[in-house]
Amino acid sequence: MNSHKHKDKHKDREHRHKEHKKDKEKDREKSKHSNSEHKDSEKKHKEKEKTKHKDGSSEKHKDKHKDRDKEKRKEEKIRASGDAKIKKEKENGFSSPPRIKDEPEDDGYFAPPKEDIKPLKRPRDEDDADYKPKKIKTEDIKKEKKRKLEEEEDGKLKKPKNKDKDKKVPEPDSKKKKPKKEEEQKWKWWEEERYPEGIKWKFLEHKGPVFAPPYEPLPESVKFYYDGKVMKLSPKAEEVATFFAKMLDHEYTTKEVFRKNFFKDWRKEMTNEEKNIITNLSKCDFTQMSQYFKAQTEARKQMSKEEKLKIKEENEKLLKEYGFCVMDNHKERIANFKIEPPGLFRGRGNHPKMGMLKRRIMPEDIIINCSKDAKVPSPPPGHKWKEVRHDNKVTWLVSWTENIQGSIKYIMLNPSSRIKGEKDWQKYETARRLKKCVDKIRNQYREDWKSKEMKVRQRAVALYFIDKLALRAGNEKEEGETADTVGCCSLRVEHINLHPELDGQEYVVEFDFLGKDSIRYYNKVPVEKRVFKNLQLFMENKQPEDDLFDRLNTAILNKHLQDLMEGLTAKVFRTYNASITLQQQLKELTAPDENIPAKILSYNRANRAVAILCNHQRAPPKTFEKSMMNLQSKIDAKKEQLADARKDLKSAKADAKVMKDAKTKKVVESKKKAVQRLEEQLMKLEVQATDREENKQIALGTSKLNYLDPRISVAWCKKWGVPIEKIYNKTQREKFAWAIDMADEDYEF
Repeated sequence: MNSHKHKDKHKDREHRHKEHKKDKEKDREKSKHSNSEHKDSEKKHKEKEKTKHKDGSSEKHKDKHKDRDKEKRKEEKIRASGDAKIKKEKENGFSSPPRIKDEPEDDGYFAPPKEDIKPLKRPRDEDDADYKPKKIKTEDIKKEKKRKLEEEEDGKLKKPKNKDKDKKVPEPDSKKKKPKKEEEQKWKWWEEERYPEGIKWKFLEHKGPVFAPPYEPLPESVKFYYDGKVMKLSPKAEEVATFFAKMLDHEYTTKEVFRKNFFKDWRKEMTNEEKNIITNLSKCDFTQMSQYFKAQTEARKQMSKEEKLKIKEENEKLLKEYGFCVMDNHKERIANFKIEPPGLFRGRGNHPKMGMLKRRIMPEDIIINCSKDAKVPSPPPGHKWKEVRHDNKVTWLVSWTENIQGSIKYIMLNPSSRIKGEKDWQKYETARRLKKCVDKIRNQYREDWKSKEMKVRQRAVALYFIDKLALRAGNEKEEGETADTVGCCSLRVEHINLHPELDGQEYVVEFDFLGKDSIRYYNKVPVEKRVFKNLQLFMENKQPEDDLFDRLNTAILNKHLQDLMEGLTAKVFRTYNASITLQQQLKELTAPDENIPAKILSYNRANRAVAILCNHQRAPPKTFEKSMMNLQSKIDAKKEQLADARKDLKSAKADAKVMKDAKTKKVVESKKKAVQRLEEQLMKLEVQATDREENKQIALGTSKLNYLDPRISVAWCKKWGVPIEKIYNKTQREKFAWAIDMADEDYEF
């Protein structure tokens, strides 16, 4: 009886369980009940089951019922998960679903089965019985979002721009890329009203200069020898000795003038005892000092990334503090806030003062310039400034007088600043004004070639050279003060030769003299007959060392130029002729159907024509031959690649003729593109080689930055679709921001 009753009860229970399952499925379809209600119903059902099992059932029956219930629940879960899931699980080798961790279902992360885990470091050996795969840790989405929000508030993470980025796990600090600094709003000063004539600023505040670090004595192990014996030098004498030691392998230390000037100034820093002993520079042995500094240089090269980064951070900190000033409510970059350390003067060419000691600049040498209402920078402890000025008619922040030539040195603003930009803009606008009256001026000096006054004739011929050859006016210098450099007004008879006929040309003037920075100017120029006759007249009864234009100087010439046009100087002629030459050359050389590398070559050739006109020369770089060989090897390798690619294309075309299907046609197209790409790369390398060879002894930068109206280059770039970055680097683009903003493709100089 008991067994029958139990069977009936069991059937009733199964019947109720099926009904309950149907109710659950209805609940899911309608979504009327929450999870909490569903759990409550399950609890009630379990309690009912328990109460039924209490009456007339043994412990064994209870266990069996529990097992059956568990199996049925598993079957229900399998049915609910869908046929697709069951199929997938069977394919993965599971008869029942893998164990799911008790974590939010929304996260979607599961611990993978052991069979699927791929080892990271080494393959798993069969003997590795204890091998356990790492479990993938997951987080609750709400916690993750909360954590990210907190980090964003602390400034650790930037707000993600899209959802995909949210899912990415943040990289360790060492691997994180530095976030790009937000570009500050650029000051478009050229759109603002200009200050009254002569006023440069209304408010100026800065931190002053950064002085050279104090001298650090050499280690005891580094010895100085005099006449074969070790000699301990006093700190001042040792410091000056190190300047010579650092240059020991340089050509300068072999020059008599350099050695003589150095020894004379070095003796001034010695003690009386040292002066009595050290009487001959040839007996001084700086070898150990030189080796020590070479080792220091090598050590700097071998520094670790961490050490280099530390130095970089220190420099950036210094730049942040001293490298900027506030001018008229705008933050402006300072160009050279560090004062040059002491050393030996080199000069250009065979300068008569080479080897002299450039002494250390102290705060007592410094004149500070800032506005009255600004905070005056503090001098280093124990020192004071020479003077503090409040002059808003000058553009410098700091000035001092150097001891070699007595010239005044300045700390100025960066070329990208308003003051520098305005000066450039004004310079090119003055040159554009000259364009309107240059024909009148040329007619005037041609008339003056026939003047009865020798002074007027000389002035007219000099102006012709300044206009035609872009010569500098030249400044008078005291004899022996600087190198023997000359300009147009200071030319001597020895600097020119007259040839009635030379190389099939008539009336040729041969120039040969040292120009600015001791750069040789050598040129053979055919001139007009009247100019030639005047030069013969100017040279009559004169010695080679006599002035060619003996009745002319730069002051007379500049006064005459001011009378011809306000603001006109010899430099304005150079600027005008340089800019107009660039514009004409670009029109002649640029072909519309050329690609960008070829257009850039045309630009460089136009720039080269200007550099030649202005005599902007340079010595070929020491590594020139090596770099050209490397470039040639790249060209040869590229030619081989191109030959192989052409063979592949020919073969692909042959296959396409036979097969005549879409696949072979596709292969032909890809081979064609590969050939085109290699042809472009080869052309780019060949253009680069041509450009480099032609620029070997020509300095393009000087004219590009100082004599060419940047609006011509910007307009050319915009007209022909050449990226401005290909012509001007980042620093140059900052310098010429005003030109980039205001010039369109139709701009004419």
